[in-house]
Amino acid sequence: MSDKRIYLTTPIYYVNARPHIGHAYTTIVCDVVRRYYRLLGYDTYFLTGTDEHGTKVLQAAEREGLTPLQFADRNSQAFRDLWPQLSIVPDDFIRTTEARHKRVVARILQNLYDRGEIYFERYGGPYCVGCERFFTETELAESGGLCPDHQTQPVWIEEQNYFFRMSNYQQWLIDHIRANPDFIRPERYRNEILSFLAEPLRDLCISRPASRLPWGIPLPFDPNYVTYVWFDALVNYVSALDWPDGERFARYWPAAEHYIAKDILKPHAVYWPTMLRAAGIPVYRHLNVHGYWKSGEFKMSKSLGNVTNPLDLATVYGVDALRYFLMREMVFGLDAAFEETAFNERYNSNLADDLGNLLSRLTAMIHKYCGGRVPPAHALEPDDEAVLAQADAVVRSAPQWLDELKFHQLIEETLQAVRALNRYINDRAPWALARQGRRDRVETILHTAARGAVVALQLLEPVMPTKMAEALSWFGLEMNPAGIDLQLLKVGAPVAAGQVLFPKVRLDEEKPAETTGAAKPAVAAAIKNPKSTLQNGKPAMSEITFEEFQKLDLRVARVLEAAPVEGAQKLVRLLIDLGAEQRQIVAGIAQHYAPEQLVGKTIVVVANLAPRKLRGLLSQGMLLAAHDGDALRLVTTDAACAPGSPVS
Repeated sequence: MSDKRIYLTTPIYYVNARPHIGHAYTTIVCDVVRRYYRLLGYDTYFLTGTDEHGTKVLQAAEREGLTPLQFADRNSQAFRDLWPQLSIVPDDFIRTTEARHKRVVARILQNLYDRGEIYFERYGGPYCVGCERFFTETELAESGGLCPDHQTQPVWIEEQNYFFRMSNYQQWLIDHIRANPDFIRPERYRNEILSFLAEPLRDLCISRPASRLPWGIPLPFDPNYVTYVWFDALVNYVSALDWPDGERFARYWPAAEHYIAKDILKPHAVYWPTMLRAAGIPVYRHLNVHGYWKSGEFKMSKSLGNVTNPLDLATVYGVDALRYFLMREMVFGLDAAFEETAFNERYNSNLADDLGNLLSRLTAMIHKYCGGRVPPAHALEPDDEAVLAQADAVVRSAPQWLDELKFHQLIEETLQAVRALNRYINDRAPWALARQGRRDRVETILHTAARGAVVALQLLEPVMPTKMAEALSWFGLEMNPAGIDLQLLKVGAPVAAGQVLFPKVRLDEEKPAETTGAAKPAVAAAIKNPKSTLQNGKPAMSEITFEEFQKLDLRVARVLEAAPVEGAQKLVRLLIDLGAEQRQIVAGIAQHYAPEQLVGKTIVVVANLAPRKLRGLLSQGMLLAAHDGDALRLVTTDAACAPGSPVS
């Protein structure tokens, strides 16, 4: 079996809230790294999923009047739906409510219990519901008595529970970390764990009474207790590979690379390896830990309410630009600031001005001076060879930068090669040479620039797969799945000219940048249509008075039935519940939603719109929807809301 294998995992994300930019970052990192390693000829496997048990899920479900499973189903689907929208393509998506996962958790627990690694005891201590764990007094002393992540006062809980003899593995873990310096990386997190392990390690409470928390995996040896959420969740990394006898486990587990944020360092660096050791399972290869995305001075956190929805920015700048910013802006392991001003500056500078400008001017000159086809290279001069060597050097260095988690460096070096190509064109001035009749030299310069540009596009494809595929198609090319091809450019191939890959985006300068509170993107307008009317950098809008707005009666409604309208490709007939009555609405959404997707949705409708007939059917109202390019998305509420509730 080849050693060129890699198993990439994100944390499985907790479903007590919807996905945000932190979830998107870790998952995009894994997707980008996986794509790079595929170009290097690796056999890759990429896992993500959702963590669905525990107190927080139970409480959140109760607040919305849902069962825990209904709540988990809905929020887990939100994660699953988001990934394709961000060009993320995992091989597997695991849920901790799946039977395949529960079986493995039960098997490991029973094995440890049978061998005396788990015991029963009464225990009391300060407990954070947000973290779902007990804290030591020492830990709380360092944060003023509050949970360091949630800034809340832990509650005292005292009860009988089952404990895993984690302390028995303290010295083994210390020895393993010291013998394998890159086991936890970057180094600062390795040192943090070694510092933590300098103090005596306590045994780990691995159960919760079912009387207090019924939502969890029952202990196989005592159904009166459910499994502690961390002991449950961490097992996903092997349950998804069909441990112990699955072919995927044998193939990929020796090459396991966990990617996490630093807030869950301790469970992954202490709980998980000791659990694996006790269960007789080899430990993972690397734990790769990144920092926080911050808004102002604070970590982005759903608990603090200052998170950003990744699709908000993707709507304005495009998914590939979002992926680019996240990968380029954060030095893996350090914290980074998420501000749209920085996003906008990097987008316009790196993507629109550097890369986009290179491609636009290069393809235009190939059309003007070379008949719209890739020209041949004649005698290469030292400056031609030098600019190609810079791009080739990035290709050769890519494996090292990947291994060292220097993703930002790999991207920046690629952009440096792009900037060098722009300088090369400026300095060689093929337009001036064309006026002098030096056709061979013009062709050589434009061939050299095109060849270097195609190498850069291949290097950036893992980060921006859609845009790079589009740009390669301008040269009549597709990515070579076997890897980066330095000779991919083909002489004589037709070239598409004058297209804009990254339209510039300017911010609304009247809106001050936000430094605290919710991390909402500033208003931005894409300059895609030069004839569009802009005011202060945003599309002009006609105004209405408050009195005119008050004439609209917006109401929450629940879809009871949905069916296609016979003979109409775009229309769907909806029966909606408005609380005091039921109504029929005919809507042109058939190309965006199947009828079965609509039943049960909570939507917003204009309830006082005058009735009208469509295809002979009476339509009493209008639903609200947002247009996202060619896509259409229904306006819904972010939590359960009674039908007929007014919207204001």
